[in-house]
Amino acid sequence: MTGIIDVGGGTRGIYGCGVFDRCLDDHLSFDCVIGVSAGSANGISFVAGQRGRNYVFYTDYVFRPEYMGLKTLLKTGSYIGLDYIYGTLSNSSGEYPLDFDALQASATEFEAVATDAETGRPYYFSKKTLERDRYQCLMASCCVPVVCKPYPVNGVLYYDGGVSDPIPYRRALQSGCDKLVVILTKPIAAKPDNRRNGFAGALLRRKYPRAAQAIVRCNSLYQHDLKAVQALEKEGKALIIAPDDISSLKTLSSDVSVLKELYQKGYNDASVIAAFLS
Repeated sequence: MTGIIDVGGGTRGIYGCGVFDRCLDDHLSFDCVIGVSAGSANGISFVAGQRGRNYVFYTDYVFRPEYMGLKTLLKTGSYIGLDYIYGTLSNSSGEYPLDFDALQASATEFEAVATDAETGRPYYFSKKTLERDRYQCLMASCCVPVVCKPYPVNGVLYYDGGVSDPIPYRRALQSGCDKLVVILTKPIAAKPDNRRNGFAGALLRRKYPRAAQAIVRCNSLYQHDLKAVQALEKEGKALIIAPDDISSLKTLSSDVSVLKELYQKGYNDASVIAAFLS
């Protein structure tokens, strides 16, 4: 059983977008796709077979004030317009709808990882729980702490899946995957920014103490999981696809020239996946 994980990373997720587009061009399929944060948006378009869909979001829609920015913050209380991105633009009547019928018809399983704001634990939304034009699981998975309010789904508040399960390889193995592709959106040797997470945790500690604890430790969890995946790679059970450089691109950067370069890196780097799966 084959699986692919996209760990996301804000607009750096365009790297994973390039990887998935290359997979579609190479006619590659997986039994299981797991997406974290922006990786969930990449993954769901891949399962629906919509090549190039997310590229438009990263290089065009991202510059709209409704997508991300102070206008959105003042209007909604969140810096990222989650309802605009995964609702207004993605619904059947939107500019670039998600192909819901193709998604559900696909034999590939899909999960989006989110973090329960109250418990700090991961929650995995499967495509079986999705309804047409109700893509709240993506909004929950992409809900970056502090810059966004926690996103409600069925009465439960969620934050970004990367807070609690930044590289969900255990979930993939438990699902039966014996060959696993893992997409990272920063170099393998990149050093984590613990100060930023410490600041975010301090801001959320009073209202969401368990989510705050998860935020503070998520960098160490990421490093621990990365080592585990590297060990699987040495055994021939995993393949890590990661950029060698991201030109200092931050999580919410919107430098279109750098974004396009990162997309091309992802597309080119994915050339090795076919051989790994064969």
